[in-house]
Amino acid sequence: MRGERAYWVYIMASGRNGTLYVGVTNDLERRIFEHREGRAKGFTQRYGVTRLVWYEDYPRAIDAIQREKNIKKWSRKWKLDLIESMNPEWRDLYEELAM
Repeated sequence: MRGERAYWVYIMASGRNGTLYVGVTNDLERRIFEHREGRAKGFTQRYGVTRLVWYEDYPRAIDAIQREKNIKKWSRKWKLDLIESMNPEWRDLYEELAM
């Protein structure tokens, strides 16, 4: 989706079944890089959340923001199930981004 305007909802983890962080961005590669390098001050830096484990893209910001808000309200089990539906091995998907 390089040429189109896209927004992403993503989940990062400190490790398999570890601490989770749900976010939204208009530049997934840049944002994950910031988390990994400790440039995103706050929660992810404090808890060592550096592994991208799940993401979805949306053409409109409003849809991505609503999805992020909904996921944040979910139980931990639902979030884990969502991650495992896309990424059962909990690979770090940052390395696989074809952007």
